[in-house]
Amino acid sequence: MVRRAKIIDVPEMVKLINYYAQKGLMLGRPMIELYDSIRDFVVVERDGKIVACGSLAVIWSDIAEIRTVAVHPDYTGLGIGKQIVKTLIEDARELELPKVFCLTYQPEFFKKLGFVDVDKKELPHKVWKDCINCAKFPDCDEIALILDIAPLKSA
Repeated sequence: MVRRAKIIDVPEMVKLINYYAQKGLMLGRPMIELYDSIRDFVVVERDGKIVACGSLAVIWSDIAEIRTVAVHPDYTGLGIGKQIVKTLIEDARELELPKVFCLTYQPEFFKKLGFVDVDKKELPHKVWKDCINCAKFPDCDEIALILDIAPLKSA
């Protein structure tokens, strides 16, 4: 079952995320960044251990990013990553955001959930908010994908 992350979860989340980062499969995240964005994260816990995590970061008034989705290798293939992403999409809907996107090295996973390719140039707020500070900027090798989730509501 997916639940909101707690402060106590951060050390295990960092280990999980950085396990994949060391393999070049996702970007690493320092512990301070996870503490700073803890309210953005959800986790899945099994047998007292954090086995998956992911976050939703609002980028602008009409878009949020699904980021840092990681599932412990012993728990892949069980639909846990899909549960995490669906929960984050629902969070975006509750915020009345019409779109979510991701930057990933695992595009096929997200395409199975309805995401489609998008040019990074179509995500200028992301570039100026986060990417500009990344060590891989401007030569990012992640794949950008986007999902329309709801029509933009008028005030």
